[in-house]
Amino acid sequence: MSAKWRRSRKRSQWFEKALRKTKKQKISQTFKALELKRKPFAYKYRVPRALGGRKCREPEPLIDILESDKEITVVAEIVGYAMENIRINVKNQRLTLSAETSDRKYYKSLNLPNRVIPNTIRTNHKNGVLEIRLKKSVEEKPIDKLAG
Repeated sequence: MSAKWRRSRKRSQWFEKALRKTKKQKISQTFKALELKRKPFAYKYRVPRALGGRKCREPEPLIDILESDKEITVVAEIVGYAMENIRINVKNQRLTLSAETSDRKYYKSLNLPNRVIPNTIRTNHKNGVLEIRLKKSVEEKPIDKLAG
């Protein structure tokens, strides 16, 4: 090809400035949108209403109920609460967990698989995980046959 048909790589200064400005704006808008998608809990579990968000609840902590022959173990993830702020109530087959700090509250009521003895409760709280151990109550079996 001859030299006169080649395109010059150099563009005018005003075009370069406008192109850079437009690219920066588009890139910053894209990154802002990605950041909001990636960090939905950046505002303490709430998206401001000005950004089109609605009132959100905190994610519900995980709870597992494990059953063995002699006891029932409840493992609950309660992060951010000290053991002094956690209240545990047991009645028949119902376990109630409640915790409260100055800025948030937690309440959960669970049905246990069997009846338990409320006085035999043992708790362990470490690294935001609460472990509750309850002994099962011995059920009296009815007598099928009468002697005699």
